[in-house]
Amino acid sequence: MKVSYDKETDSLTITLRDDRIKESDEIRPGVIADFGYDGGVVRFEIMQASKVVGNTREMQFVISE
Repeated sequence: MKVSYDKETDSLTITLRDDRIKESDEIRPGVIADFGYDGGVVRFEIMQASKVVGNTREMQFVISE
């Protein structure tokens, strides 16, 4: 899994796996889901991320048992 923020476009991308994208859908205004050829989610893109994310320069990663 990879998370990247592009300051120039103010977009946050959460990549779940490295697969080719077959189609994309705007599932909510400003939230795009990219789907692979198997129909599963490959990544999410959040537009205008600085308005949604508290701090685009910081990330916490938590694994629950």
